[in-house]
Amino acid sequence: MKRGLTTLILALLTALPAHAASCSWSARMEEDEGGSVMMASVCGGPKGDAHLMLACFGKPVLSYDLGAAGGQLEPGISGSFTFKAGDKSLTKKLELEAMYNYFTTELSGPADPLLSLLRGKGDVTVSADKYGEATFPLKGSGAAIGRVLAECGKGSGGEAD
Repeated sequence: MKRGLTTLILALLTALPAHAASCSWSARMEEDEGGSVMMASVCGGPKGDAHLMLACFGKPVLSYDLGAAGGQLEPGISGSFTFKAGDKSLTKKLELEAMYNYFTTELSGPADPLLSLLRGKGDVTVSADKYGEATFPLKGSGAAIGRVLAECGKGSGGEAD
């Protein structure tokens, strides 16, 4: 019995890094209403179901999906979210995209301070008083964000309003 329990514990411990490894930055083409768009994304949060996503629709757009912690949110709301990595922090107002139930913000361009923060090392914690916090790894973020930014201005993504 003791040996079986030891085997079970070892199996569980070796499964944990696999979950952590799945929450790393990636960039790939995804389908959007306007066609294919390059999207960089990472998962995080306590259950790994929260997501940060970056796409380019003329300008870079960052989206934050709260995951199960967000529940069904009311259309038309916004919130101030603080992004903290290392000794740097930045607060941005994000608007709810009701169709997808996640918060978004348009960034000023490739030199936006939030993109600089997201290209850092370690982890970034995203928090808001009303919505709690989630932590995301930054490993691989520079390459993934770079792939999205390289697509900006190439005519990919949705149509302008």
